[in-house]
Order: sequence, then C-alpha cells, then structure tokens
Amino acid sequence: MTLPARVKLVEVGPRDGLQNEPQLVPTDTKIALIDRLTAAGLPVIEAGSFVSPKWVPQLKDTDDVLTGIQRGAGVRYPVLVPNMNGLERALAAGANEIAVFGAASETFSQKNINCGIDESLERFVAVCDAARDNNLRVRGYVSCVLGCPYEGDIAPPAVARVAARLADMGCYEISLGDTIGVGTPGKARTLVETVAEQVPVDRLAAHFHDTYGQALANLISVLPLGVATVDCSVSGLGGCPYADGASGNVATEDVLYMLNGLGVDTGVELDALLEASRFISHALGRAPASKVARALLKY
Repeated sequence: MTLPARVKLVEVGPRDGLQNEPQLVPTDTKIALIDRLTAAGLPVIEAGSFVSPKWVPQLKDTDDVLTGIQRGAGVRYPVLVPNMNGLERALAAGANEIAVFGAASETFSQKNINCGIDESLERFVAVCDAARDNNLRVRGYVSCVLGCPYEGDIAPPAVARVAARLADMGCYEISLGDTIGVGTPGKARTLVETVAEQVPVDRLAAHFHDTYGQALANLISVLPLGVATVDCSVSGLGGCPYADGASGNVATEDVLYMLNGLGVDTGVELDALLEASRFISHALGRAPASKVARALLKY
C-alpha cells in the first residue's frame, strides 16, 4: 500500500464542529480554540460561516472571530459563504479563503438550503467569480456523497457531476463529505475512483463522519488512490441535524495518531493538538469524542 508522503489536515471543528452545538459558544472561546489549533501546526482552519444567523445562530459572530484570531504565517482560515452578501461580509472581515457548498442529493439540497442542486450551483458562479476578482481562493464542498438521510444511497456519478461543476467554477479543491457517516471502505474507494474521472485526485479531499466507526477505515481506503487532504474536527466535534445519531467528523487527534503511526508527515504536533482538544471539551462541559484524546488525556 503506497500512501502520500504528506497529508494536509483541514481542521473543521470551529465551523462544522461547533455549528450544531445547542448552547452558544462565546466568541472568546472560539478565538482561543482557533489560536490553539494554529499553534498546533494546522495549515487550514475553518474559522466560521457567513450563512444567515437565522439559520446558524452559533456562527453569527464570525466577523469578530476572524478579526480576533492570531493568524499564523501561511495558515488559511476559510469561511463558508452561501451568496454575494456572505462574500461581502467575508471580505470586510479580512477572510483569505472562502468555501461554497453543494449536495449530491436533491432532497437534502431542498431541505438544507431551500433549492435544488442545479439552482444552488448556479448561485455560486457569481460568488466564485467575485472571489477570484478579490484574490480569494475558493474551496468547494459536496454533501451526502455516500448516503442521504432522505434518499439513502447516492450514486457516485451524481457526486462526480456536482464535483465537476464546482471545479469548473474555479474551486481549487473539492471536499467529498459523508455527511451522515454511512460510508464503508469499499464504497469510499469507488466514490473517489469515480469522481477522479472528472476531477484530478490531487484536487479532492476526504471529509468522513464517524457515525458507524468507519471514518479511519474509509481514509485508509482512499489515501492510496492519491487523496492527500483530509478534513477532520478537533475532539470529534460536530454532527448532522438531519440524521438521528450522526456523530461528528472524524477526530483530528485520531487521524493524526494514525498518520504518525504510518510515517505520513502532516506538520501537526500531537501534544499541542491534545491541548486544543482539552480546552474545547472543557469549555463544552463534556469528554472528547476522540479515542486518542480519551486515552492520552485520561478521560
């Protein structure tokens, strides 16, 4: 099994992880978490979202978070942007990267953002063009790539179609999200092989949730294909509000421990990452979902 010599970890905890927390997390806590993740060596850290506060009240302070963090040299802090209004807010707050998000499931798209797949993608054309005009990199997300809470299994060619549209708009990287965590290694491998026929594999990222405990196994199945970017969430934060029992994205600590054991370089320091995990777990008043954090922090 040939693995990439280096894997880029994209930390999604401050956005994807915290957005569904029932209690509002103070702005200072979010800033302190991101600063700890920066100190741990994460090269990309999702800082928040400019989706309407009506829909995601947890992230209504993203402007203040972006202006309050201590930015690391060369570190990118993408924010989710759904439309031109969100892009304008992101630019005003000093964002250096944005992300747009589509779905491979028509029903999920309708229920999540009140429009179909094609309409949602069409909305992003102007956003991507304007972002490029302002020298912002754009990352694309595809949700429900291995299953949907409404439609069940999703055919890989449907995912490839959405990924290709995002790539054509200028998204430098496409994150393939198993939003409800139902994927298994064989399905994950087939998915990446299919999408890679439309989008080069070095522009794909794996975003696996761990609902059924399959996330690390799924990663091991796609890394040999050339996937060298992995989305992960400190302390295993996150979940999907549309799927009962759906747990968070695979924990950053668990991914890092596995990659360290395989001799794959990430540039991330485990002890500093565990400190970030301890910090946010304490702030939320619960033990981390990460197996590694529970073992090494003695929870």
